[in-house]
Amino acid sequence: MSQVRVRFAPSPTGFLHIGGVRTALFNWLFARQQNGVFVLRIEDTDQSRSTDESIQAILEGLKWVGLDWDEGPFRQTERMDLYRSHAMQLHERGQAYWCVCKAEELEARRKEAEVKGLSPKYDGRCRDRGHTNQAGDAALRFKALQEGKTVVDDLIKGKIVFDNNGQDDLIILRSNGYPTYNFSVVVDDALMNITHVVRGDDHLTNTPRQVPIFQALGFPVPQFGHLPMILGADKARLSKRHGATSIMAYKEMGYLPDAMVNYLVRLGWSHRDQEIFTRQELIEKFSWKNVQTSAAVFNPEKLLWVNAEHIKISPPAQIAQALVPLLEAAGLTDEVQAVSASWLAQLVILVKERAKTLVEMVSWVRPYFGQAVTFDDEAAKTCLTPAIAPILGKLLTRFEALPAFSKQQWEEAFKQLVEEEGVKMGQLAQPVRVALTGRTASPGLFEVIEVLGRDRTLFRLRQGIDRASRA
Repeated sequence: MSQVRVRFAPSPTGFLHIGGVRTALFNWLFARQQNGVFVLRIEDTDQSRSTDESIQAILEGLKWVGLDWDEGPFRQTERMDLYRSHAMQLHERGQAYWCVCKAEELEARRKEAEVKGLSPKYDGRCRDRGHTNQAGDAALRFKALQEGKTVVDDLIKGKIVFDNNGQDDLIILRSNGYPTYNFSVVVDDALMNITHVVRGDDHLTNTPRQVPIFQALGFPVPQFGHLPMILGADKARLSKRHGATSIMAYKEMGYLPDAMVNYLVRLGWSHRDQEIFTRQELIEKFSWKNVQTSAAVFNPEKLLWVNAEHIKISPPAQIAQALVPLLEAAGLTDEVQAVSASWLAQLVILVKERAKTLVEMVSWVRPYFGQAVTFDDEAAKTCLTPAIAPILGKLLTRFEALPAFSKQQWEEAFKQLVEEEGVKMGQLAQPVRVALTGRTASPGLFEVIEVLGRDRTLFRLRQGIDRASRA
């Protein structure tokens, strides 16, 4: 078997969305598993809608989710001569013809056919008239097969049979000299030696149009696979209201690239009952036979759960690195620069069980930066009362007297004071928690103390005592 070569070929008419990422992902996984080649091709022949900004958004999105390409990015607008030369080959062989029908004529005939209940396809009136393109305003049409059947052994859907008598004589070169989608795609896939064309099943109707063009040009036909669509919870096609926004928006919302990859591959593929996968596991376990044929439903809650799981299992240093830009965006640039990478990783360990996204994590870690603490007014009013100030003062004295900073020793000193004062753990722990973090909710109190360190713990205890005394 020749080396596997697959491609992702987006049109740069907007941002890179979830559906596009999933298509790229399935191709990428297959290429990596088979030690094949993943080609990136930008299909930008639609000059009215294609933009350089969209190309950059596509590249940025693929890089963020870690789908690296081996060849490309190729741009179709830089390959126009190839399309024209192959189109003229078909004309010279009698497999394409010039059509001089005007757009308004074609539209009128299409409407007339619909009224009569006939196929709206082109009626073929220029097929055998031998028109030339001397005036430069004719379009070149491919002579589609009118008899027999086109059989596609789809990687996902299985054997599909198309009746050729329903096929249209497609325009392959417009009157302005630009190739059409169905023709340029075939030329590119052939010249790039693509072995497997895997795309969304909204392209399924294009396949019987493209296969005869491969054959007419004398190129091997690649194996096709058509992925089921992604639907919203209401079973409508995924749109912005369902979360089909730019993939980079998920970065801004605090999602991890590996979590996005994990979730998107599970939208239509499964391996037994496993839900959480590392990237390497996905490469090893991926197979076309386990890709479902029915549409997948996008579930934001499931995506959030997958992200939370990946936060838990990812290396803390990796999470810390991804957290830095969000901390800086939250106005903590100076504070971040003042701490070490190892301390930031320790902070991630402290809160990773509580945060479902990196944005949530920013909220959880904010109290641990800086020397002083900012109190939540309600928390301080409830917990830092004049009645608790004396026992907080005793705790401060005991902590100050300890010769070394040890989580175990500080915890023992705390418990000893609780026993001596005849209070419950929570009666002292909650005011101390508020004194140290400004909040009533935090990870384990002594884990918090360990992250804050001796000096800041003592400083904040004093700050809390002062607030309690003035309440």
